[in-house]
Amino acid sequence: MKSTLKDPEPLLETQWPADPVKPRKAGWGGLKRRLAPYGFVSPTVILMFVLMLVPIVMVIGYSFMNNVIMTKHPKFVGLDNYVTILTDSVFHTALANTLAFTFASVAAHIVLGLLFAMLLNSPLLGTRFKALFRAVYVLPWLFTVAIIAVLWRLLLDPNGVINFLLMNAGIIDSKIEWLSSPGTALFAVTFINIWAGYPFYMVSILAGLQGIPKDLYEAATVDGANNFQRFLHVTLPQLKPIIISMAMLDLIWTSQQFALIWMTTGGGPINVTEMLSTYTYKLAFSQYQFSLASAAAVVILLLSMILAFFYIRHQKARD
Repeated sequence: MKSTLKDPEPLLETQWPADPVKPRKAGWGGLKRRLAPYGFVSPTVILMFVLMLVPIVMVIGYSFMNNVIMTKHPKFVGLDNYVTILTDSVFHTALANTLAFTFASVAAHIVLGLLFAMLLNSPLLGTRFKALFRAVYVLPWLFTVAIIAVLWRLLLDPNGVINFLLMNAGIIDSKIEWLSSPGTALFAVTFINIWAGYPFYMVSILAGLQGIPKDLYEAATVDGANNFQRFLHVTLPQLKPIIISMAMLDLIWTSQQFALIWMTTGGGPINVTEMLSTYTYKLAFSQYQFSLASAAAVVILLLSMILAFFYIRHQKARD
């Protein structure tokens, strides 16, 4: 007979809990990983500190002293330099000229940039004509400020091409000194700045136009909208963020324009084209009033910071 007894089961080994893994203490390797991002940005931070923060602090300090650099032991004079600047009639003229020059340039840049961008985006033009017009319209953007200043000084010379064409067309009877006459100098430099700056708007708005979905135009057409209504209710709302951003940047750039003014009129004649930038430059390097120039520079910095604040605020709202 077979035995009914089962073989005894093998004894299982006792399973003791494994020792818990102890976390390694963050050593030099962990510290390097944490400091690596700061190491990458440190060269930029150092450059900004040396080239921006230190000069700004020095200029602010100079603005509270009597004539620094020219005086061996300058003394603290408080807000006297600011009072002198803010009560100077030439400063008032420079501020008014800067405002007129800036707002006229920005407004014209927006209008011309939008018109030329829509022209280049129009299906009525062939590919070859679009390429030709793009090359012609973007040409002012390729020139440096020095080339632009020399070019327009030659064109606007009393014996230049502009007077020649206008006299032959019967528009004027005598030669006009566009950059030397108090009645036309500010208009002339504003026109030059408009001509030099509109391609930036044109290229940016053209990119925005090409990014607008065609479905929006098709839906507006189905709803019975004409060309003007499509432009008003589809194109402009889609381009609004781009236009506002560019306008704020242009306000900052144009209000600080120096090279074009200096190389065309030098702020003259009779302070007609004097800007805040040329006014500050003349205080420092023509009159050697470095403390007054520092005070004027601080005022310009505050005005620029106000514009920069609204620009950053708009960008955050847009994001």
